[in-house]
Amino acid sequence: MDDQQLLRYSRHIVLDGFDTVGQERLLSSHVLIVGMGGLGSPVATYLASAGVGQMTICDFDEVELSNLQRQILHRDTRLGVNKALSAKIELETINPDCRINPVVDRIQPTALNQLVASVDVVVDASDNFETRHAVNRACVKYSTPLVSGTAINYVGQIAVFDLRDEHAPCYACFVPENTPGGVDQCSTSGVLASLTGTIGTMQATEVINLLVAGSSRMNGRAVLYDARESELSSIPIKKRGECATCS
Repeated sequence: MDDQQLLRYSRHIVLDGFDTVGQERLLSSHVLIVGMGGLGSPVATYLASAGVGQMTICDFDEVELSNLQRQILHRDTRLGVNKALSAKIELETINPDCRINPVVDRIQPTALNQLVASVDVVVDASDNFETRHAVNRACVKYSTPLVSGTAINYVGQIAVFDLRDEHAPCYACFVPENTPGGVDQCSTSGVLASLTGTIGTMQATEVINLLVAGSSRMNGRAVLYDARESELSSIPIKKRGECATCS
């Protein structure tokens, strides 16, 4: 690190157990974020600020006016712009140390595998089960840690699946691929703006734990947050022997 970086990240460096070694790990890391909406925005904001060296950010949607209530990387001036490109503009103003690679197309399985194989941690900030399971399959294939988050209405959820651990569950152990039912949409169920910030920030924290400390104490469990009741709860997630994805 040069003198400017030592000053920029000085509040990290003085942390017990962080030091310059931890900051160097962040600077040399590469994180994949799938989804640049309500969750992806705070995740990417804090990872860029923290000094993650490279982020690949994926989203094929365009910025809409209704997104601006919670998707904090986007602006009125970029309505109609692809979300990954819009986020890149903002993130590069937050921290020029962070290299941003936008992916603007819907990711096909081969491309997703290539992306997951090339990064240190994957963040699932998507809004549908199809994408979540596709990301999980790729993470299982390459034993890449996955930090998953959801937020709808007043309720959010975060879970970590450190697939480098052969005893750890995967996302499909938690929500099997053949689970019936659809996914609530923000357009019909609504979502509290600050809830996405809470869950996204928690995701960013677990990514930093994985990169700096090499592990997350949230591995193998899900944390649920009810914003209306101001309640946090935690449930264990067990590896299922019959899981079609990771067993």
